[in-house]
Amino acid sequence: MKWLLVFVFGGIGALTRVGIAGLFPVRSLPWGTLLVNVVGCLAIGAAFHWLESRSELSLAWRTALIGGFLGGFTTFSAFGLETWQMLQDGRAGWAALYVGGSVAIGLAAVAAGIVLARQF
Repeated sequence: MKWLLVFVFGGIGALTRVGIAGLFPVRSLPWGTLLVNVVGCLAIGAAFHWLESRSELSLAWRTALIGGFLGGFTTFSAFGLETWQMLQDGRAGWAALYVGGSVAIGLAAVAAGIVLARQF
């Protein structure tokens, strides 16, 4: 049941992201994506706190909301939450490594994907 909920909510989150981002044509900056990422980070922080302090919702529904909807809406929100949790756990060095490494490796992977795709 949990995986079905994640699947459905993830699809809804992705459709929401594409719809919102599509409202803002990319000119100088991808404003729609920036908006989605900021709103997603705000929402995942609020949802995480709200769900942690309440036990009414099952783990399946918590996973559907955070991992499904918000994960489909923006994985940047998950990245933000994971970084926040590392900072809260006193692991600032690991958090910095995670942030820097995610950005650098992510950009390198995009470049590698483009180079590889050009070969075919």
